Amino acid sequence: MDSKKYALITGASSGIGEAIAREYSRRGKPLILTARRTERLEALAKELSVNAPCVVIAADLSDRNAPNDLFQQTQARGLAVDTLVNNAGYGVPGRYLSSNWKTHADFLQVMIHAVGELTHLYLPAMEQAGHGRILNIASLAGLVPASAGHTMYGATKAWLIRFSECLALETAPKGVHVTALCPGFTYSEFHDVNGMRSSISKLPKFIWLSSEQVAKIGVDAVESGKARVVTGRTNKLIAFLCKYLPDWLSRALVASKSKEFRNMD
Repeated sequence: MDSKKYALITGASSGIGEAIAREYSRRGKPLILTARRTERLEALAKELSVNAPCVVIAADLSDRNAPNDLFQQTQARGLAVDTLVNNAGYGVPGRYLSSNWKTHADFLQVMIHAVGELTHLYLPAMEQAGHGRILNIASLAGLVPASAGHTMYGATKAWLIRFSECLALETAPKGVHVTALCPGFTYSEFHDVNGMRSSISKLPKFIWLSSEQVAKIGVDAVESGKARVVTGRTNKLIAFLCKYLPDWLSRALVASKSKEFRNMD
């Protein structure tokens, strides 16, 4: 049995996941990196292993068997996980009926079911040890009114925020911190994958943060036991206004601006 305690990071091959891996590596934390793109994971692991052990386990979390397979592999290798970062995620562009149900089902598997199952698998050992960290990468989209396009993205992030907050209350007495990290617009591959790079590039620069900034905020938050953190002053202001403005007004404002960052074809 490896005596070291590892941080397992899903979706670690790029974007915020990669930045979180780098942040934990900088702090000397052993890592288990998982994503679909093995070559990118292995290149990252080779780079980060100069600071601490770094293990690669490729997994496609849209596969219903992937969370349990991932857990079984870490168990078989004797890798103890005391930090779980549920970062893997993406968006499905367009109207709800623009995609078939298999596309939506795979999305829900990654965004909700895999998160819930991985948490359920790794949490017991954390509680038994009296120490653990679970960092769930949510989004500002889970805190603002819905907009047309990417129909289920905001809904899954709202679920993740509430799930994290409830879990944080349950696990705090056991020494386990759970945090929902809610980034706004972040420089990463997310918008390239969703085909929205040209549209969102027109948004003002001051609303953006780097993946590295978001990663540090998230790791600091979960270490300090914050149940929810919104990144950046502008995003905090947006979340505040959406909470306290009349519902009809906040919904109208979001709807009027959503075409700038949502594909509704």
